[in-house]
Amino acid sequence: MRRTVRDLRRHNRSVLLSSLYLGDPQSRQDLGRTSGLSQGTVSNVVGELIEEGLVIEAGLVDSDGGRPRTLLRVNPGHTHVIGVDVGETRIRVEVFDLAMRPLATVVQPLASARPDPAAVVEQVLDGLREVLRRAGVGEGEVLGVGVGVFGTVEQGAEATVHAQTIGWDAVPLERMLRAGTTLPIYLENGAKTLGQAELWFGAGRGVQHAVITLVGSGVGAAVISNGAISRGATSSAGEWGHTCLVYDGRPCRCGSRGCLEAYVGAEAILDRWKAARGGHAVPGRDEESSLAALLADGGPVAEQVLAETAGYLGAGMANLVNLFNPERIVLAGWAGHALGRRMLDRIRDEARERALRHPFGQTSIQLGRLGLDAVALGAATLPVADLLARGAATDRAPVLRVDAPA
Repeated sequence: MRRTVRDLRRHNRSVLLSSLYLGDPQSRQDLGRTSGLSQGTVSNVVGELIEEGLVIEAGLVDSDGGRPRTLLRVNPGHTHVIGVDVGETRIRVEVFDLAMRPLATVVQPLASARPDPAAVVEQVLDGLREVLRRAGVGEGEVLGVGVGVFGTVEQGAEATVHAQTIGWDAVPLERMLRAGTTLPIYLENGAKTLGQAELWFGAGRGVQHAVITLVGSGVGAAVISNGAISRGATSSAGEWGHTCLVYDGRPCRCGSRGCLEAYVGAEAILDRWKAARGGHAVPGRDEESSLAALLADGGPVAEQVLAETAGYLGAGMANLVNLFNPERIVLAGWAGHALGRRMLDRIRDEARERALRHPFGQTSIQLGRLGLDAVALGAATLPVADLLARGAATDRAPVLRVDAPA
């Protein structure tokens, strides 16, 4: 299809805006070299972006024998974005500036382990109103709301959620959220939003082929191929937790048996610990405190459960190595962080024993760098990715699905 002048202008704006947002501050000369655009085009586009308030000057840098060059960056105060993490035990809502600095946070526990979709929507909408109030930000100052949610998010004319473990089947969550707010809504699986956050700002930065894993109550992953998240035919790629680890093994919440999640999800780890204790209840008031108690226990029963967990995780990562040949595997999610801080070396050793030698030798296994709000942070990047993809143009129909710019 032949490009119009408008298409070319939008492309040039997207290239330069993406380079400034995802990289360090750069001069006009730097942008010309990295983008391949002429200095005249760079100067014109940058002038537009500065006039619109989207790009600002960020100081001077000495040049080789010439006048100092002016550095440029995206203006963090130009707009705001909201990220929502609909987890399996709580909902986290955060508002960020355009530099992804958090300005206010609201955390609410879910009332049920199998929540009603309408109740979830109401909690999210309440959280949006409260977080904007706390941040002192009006709705007109918000670019959009990204929502990371459990289950498979099928993209289409509107995003629907399939969460088999809690009984959700084709829930029109995007439509339900849009009915309660005028803010633009972007919906995605939580493991994928975490993956995008780590890809842009964390342990996946600069890597073209990676798998970002999320280990919490449930287990998921974002598969990064050629710098973008792979979604598959109906957006369900990355359901690592529901790959079979043990034929006819432990029952999984999805209804199958032997899934990886049935061994390394926080709920499953604590269930295995309880069984190893002869059925006696494990200490702690919730999954997070109970897993912390397991890690701190130090007794032979607890250590055996942890050793088995490291083995299961290592086997699951070996499968990722053999299937996807990634440069990097990142262990993230609240339970992943807790387990990794204690026994990442043991998990690596277990993966090494089970993976093919050559691809394993090309892979590093690391902890995520973004902490417990990575899903919400990644969700907040969804409207930003849309902004970058369209070069901040306003003459558009709503974008229903976005990927990180290459």
